[in-house]
Amino acid sequence: MKKITPQSDWLESWNYSYKYDLLEIYGDLSNLGYAYAYTNRFQHTLSFVQQVAPPGAKILDVAAAQGNFSLALAELGYIVTWNDLRSELIDYVKLKWEKGTINFAPGNVFTLDFPDSFDIILILEVIEHVAHPDDFLKKISRLVKPGGYIIMSTPNGEYIRNRLPKFSDCQDPSQFESIQFKPDSDGHIFLLHLDEVYSLAHQAGLTVQKIQLFNNPLTSGYMKMSSLLKILPHPVIQAVEKISSSSPLFLQSKLHTGTIVLLSCPEK
Repeated sequence: MKKITPQSDWLESWNYSYKYDLLEIYGDLSNLGYAYAYTNRFQHTLSFVQQVAPPGAKILDVAAAQGNFSLALAELGYIVTWNDLRSELIDYVKLKWEKGTINFAPGNVFTLDFPDSFDIILILEVIEHVAHPDDFLKKISRLVKPGGYIIMSTPNGEYIRNRLPKFSDCQDPSQFESIQFKPDSDGHIFLLHLDEVYSLAHQAGLTVQKIQLFNNPLTSGYMKMSSLLKILPHPVIQAVEKISSSSPLFLQSKLHTGTIVLLSCPEK
């Protein structure tokens, strides 16, 4: 993946995306909590992909933004389709492209039609921005090949400091339709709890194969721990993450800010 340099004629959305690229792939240390949390999510995602499909598999990356997951998977030999509502980001992603096969399908995935189904679909940090996560997951499930997989990451609704509502407690999700699809944490509508993950998967005809909770308050720099990230060595931070990830599930669900789920589509 090429490193790019901002230009004076860049679009506002390109400059906005570049600020995240600085933290995510270019080594900016101004927000270590974000950088550590992103790296963990990135590594878990690539690990899940490589566990279930060899290079050459077709992957759809939904709401892929600046395309770092898309580009990394293309470089590993996967056939990737990038998707996002912001079609102007296509040329931004192309600037970073170095090798591999990546196609572009901009637009709202609720209404897009694809000529072929996919072996894997990534919905990373997406479902919490959707007013109807149940309908969203059903739509995604119809785009996966029989026997294929969906990899979903989303903030953990059971995290001790979460104040957002459960989707299952909302009687009229349509009230949020006007604010859905907004980026960043300001655009979060619902944060799913573990029981909701299983329930939504069942409604969509999917099977939960694996759930991993990750990113404790230290890793994320939460609860005033960001200062510790500046002085603790990386191996210590990762050791604390490993210990928290092996604790009892109830404790994990309260301590970890992120959830990643491997869902499978039944064979026909």
